[in-house]
Amino acid sequence: MKFPNPFYRWRPHPWHGLEVGADAPKVVSAFVEVTSFDAIKYEVDKLTGYMRVDRPQRSSSMPPSLYGFIPRTYCGDRIGKLSPKTDKGDGDPLDICVMSERPIDRAEVILNARVIGGLHMIDQGEADDKIISVLENDRYYKDISDISDLPDVLIERLRHYFGTYKLVPGSEADVYVDRVYKREEAFKVIEASMADYADMFGG
Repeated sequence: MKFPNPFYRWRPHPWHGLEVGADAPKVVSAFVEVTSFDAIKYEVDKLTGYMRVDRPQRSSSMPPSLYGFIPRTYCGDRIGKLSPKTDKGDGDPLDICVMSERPIDRAEVILNARVIGGLHMIDQGEADDKIISVLENDRYYKDISDISDLPDVLIERLRHYFGTYKLVPGSEADVYVDRVYKREEAFKVIEASMADYADMFGG
């Protein structure tokens, strides 16, 4: 039997085996780890590629969008140099939030995401940017080209969620959203993370 090319005999690792996207940084692939229905923080285990339970969320706030990462990206030195608050990235793949009109209630899916901006977040002194995007073929968001086109309330929800999602009652979280940035800066962040990935793991 002849298989199509490319054909994966085994499941590719979501971080290293999937493509960043043919039209990156404008449209990228996103691997979804967490949906808007999840009160548990899941993330891909870096060694095996399987989903791991990271923690139950202590806050009552629910994720305002799909949340995952862009394959073959890495937040290292170049990401750190883009930040006015720190000089290092968090050592993870670049995070991405994806807006969709129709509810997507399952994780471990791949989708095409059109980039519109980002949040610059600092987590324990490291750059932990969140790229903001919309589902590429979602007609509801077809006229959204930049994060400034979104209703203010959606930005507020994103800022609030990421400002509180590591909050533990009785202690101060060393996490904050420094600022919101537009599409062109988001492109630079994605390109920097792709270059950091090539430095760390090869092209």
